[in-house]
Amino acid sequence: MDVYLPIANLAVNGLVIVGLGALTGLLSGMFGVGGGFLTTPLLIFYGVPPTVAAASAASQVTGASVSGALAHARRGGIDYQMGAVLVAGGVVGTGLGALLFQLLQALGQIDTTINLLYVILLGSIGTLMAVESLGAVRARRTGLARPARRRRHHPLVASLPMRWRFYRSGLYISPLAPLLLGMLTGMLTMLMGIGGGFILVPAMLYVLGMSVTVVVGTSLFQILFVTIATTMMHALTTHAVDLVLASLLLVGSVLGAQAGAFLAQKAKPDVLRLVLAMIVLAVAVRMALGLGWQPDEIFTVVVQ
Repeated sequence: MDVYLPIANLAVNGLVIVGLGALTGLLSGMFGVGGGFLTTPLLIFYGVPPTVAAASAASQVTGASVSGALAHARRGGIDYQMGAVLVAGGVVGTGLGALLFQLLQALGQIDTTINLLYVILLGSIGTLMAVESLGAVRARRTGLARPARRRRHHPLVASLPMRWRFYRSGLYISPLAPLLLGMLTGMLTMLMGIGGGFILVPAMLYVLGMSVTVVVGTSLFQILFVTIATTMMHALTTHAVDLVLASLLLVGSVLGAQAGAFLAQKAKPDVLRLVLAMIVLAVAVRMALGLGWQPDEIFTVVVQ
């Protein structure tokens, strides 16, 4: 079933795109992370231009975040005060990311930059996840309990001025810390099409020191509004959002997420994290190799 993508200017198999969406949705349901950080690389591997892949993946993440944010809101798992600060920083970061996106596009380096960012981020995060997961698996097999981590914000966060009380998160910190964190995730969302949850959640836990009960819900709340802003920014500035592509991905991700949630109940959490780390590292290695491979056809653009 061939489908023409008007913005990508490419004919693709619609079932393959739905399958890619289902795969990222499956991973999202199984591991509790957004599939955006894998959607863009998989689309690039399939032949979709990196700019269109990043912009369209952001719109898919928007749709996938709605149900999760609503579920956490019903059980009181969102710190709306913290979420508002993160969203404000994310919107500012989206604007800065749009300027950087256009600059790199004008220089002809946007595709290389997107690929390089994915190699660096996925490689480093995948390595950290693998080390932690291997430690958890080893501790479970030997029967030795791992020492519990204290929930405390980073010393740099404690040194920032103008402290506020974030009651739902159990924090008394400066709003500048979550504002800067939101700006960083907003820029990455604009450049890479990710939701930012795989960076935002660990930072909220280990940098801000937020309560575990509100981290995922607050992260989804921020991702929802920042990806909306990112999609609008791409539509107005880069014109790289392909609605046909985003719709096919969304259909697949909704179906895959349901299956992933069912499978997650059957496996051990530490084993799931280890599998996810291996997948992330495999994608990072494949993208690194892609940066060094010589293309099948080499084009030269000569300006007369």
